[in-house]
Amino acid sequence: MAYPGPERGVFPISVTSELTDVAPQMLRVYEQRGLLSPERTPGGTRRYSGQDVDRIREITALLADGLNLAGIEHVFRLQAENQRLLAEVERLRGRDRRP
Repeated sequence: MAYPGPERGVFPISVTSELTDVAPQMLRVYEQRGLLSPERTPGGTRRYSGQDVDRIREITALLADGLNLAGIEHVFRLQAENQRLLAEVERLRGRDRRP
């Protein structure tokens, strides 16, 4: 039996809440703030992936370190920008290696 990849939404909100010790209402707040984007079934039910669970744990850790949700949004934007820039550097390095 093949298991779904870490990006596939398989966990309902109740299981995700249990896995992360985060109340379902807070998971909805994280989604409203753009910190999470769980998949939706055709009926609109949220389905969280393993990557979502990891992200929730990261949010929880940052909250424990004293950041608020606005600060966490900023951290995530900076992380995304950093990843974009690293990919651009790698792309440009690949150009420099061509004869």
